[in-house]
Formats: sequence, C-alpha cells, structure tokens
Amino acid sequence: MRIDKNAATWADQQQAMWVRSVLDQYERPLLRYAAGIVGDVDRARDVVQDTFLKLWQKPPDRSGNHVAQWLYTVCRNRALDVRKKERRMIPLTDHDDGGRPAGDPSPPQALIDSETAGQVTAALAVLPENQQDVLRLKFQNGFSYKQIAGITGLSVSNVGYLIHVGIQALRSQLHTLGLLGTQRT
Repeated sequence: MRIDKNAATWADQQQAMWVRSVLDQYERPLLRYAAGIVGDVDRARDVVQDTFLKLWQKPPDRSGNHVAQWLYTVCRNRALDVRKKERRMIPLTDHDDGGRPAGDPSPPQALIDSETAGQVTAALAVLPENQQDVLRLKFQNGFSYKQIAGITGLSVSNVGYLIHVGIQALRSQLHTLGLLGTQRT
C-alpha cells in the first residue's frame, strides 16, 4: 500500500493544529490540577508535558467531551506516579495558582488571603487522598460527578459520597480553625 506523502503531511498538520488547540484550552487547568497532586509547580509542568506528549503520540477519539476526561485521567495517573516515586508533599501555597483576579489586593488583605488559603490547604491535606482528588476535580476544575467518575475510575455514587463526606470534614476542620461561623449540623 502506497501512502501519499502530501496526505500524510496534511494529516500531521491537522493533528498538530488539534493538539495545539487542546493545549491552549487545557494546559493551565491541568497544571493547577497536577500541582495539587504533586505539590510543586515544576513537577506539575513535567506531568502536564508528559500528558500532552502522550496525547501527541496516541490521541484519543476526538469526538464528544472525552478529550478532557482522557487528559485528566492521564494527568492524574502520571501525577500519582510522580508523587509515589518521590514520597513527599510540598504545600500548595508555594506556587501561584494563576487563578487570582486582576488587580492586586491590599497588602493586609493579601496576607489574610494567603493565611486563609494556607489553612484551607492544610485542612484539605488531612483528608484521605481519594477525597482530596475528587474535591479538586469538582471545585478547582468544575467537573461533573460523571466526569470525575470517568477520570478516577470510581462510580458516580462513590464520587458523590466522597465529595459529601469531604465537604463535611472540611467544614468541621475550618469551623475548628475559626474560619467558619456557626457549624451546621
């Protein structure tokens, strides 16, 4: 079978354009997600780079919304591998999450925000790994329970349960730290 070189070049160009558009759309959210798992921006960049390299080498089906799920699944698995290998966590507050609104807060407000973020991060770090993971996917990345289930390999009902229990545990810890008003029962 003879392959037309122009057709192969055109297909490569189309794939490159597609990968570029996916990169533009998902790079920052994946960096935040990976940094939440590995605890370090530089290692998160490596994880995301590996994710996009895998996308280039073996792209998933481009139809539907499966690309995002595929990316987060690959990124999660790679980040967990890195974290297992290095066996250490670095506080999330050591990196810029890129999610701050335009306009810097006043220095006192920035200090309060930083301290509060550190306390929330510490409270999150106490939770079991699976609860941390589903909470990050839900609240940092805005995924639905079904999408989180696809990324983590858990059932949708298990995802809902983990999010519910995780929020209850966070609420309790934040109340204990005085970051929340009266605790609901």
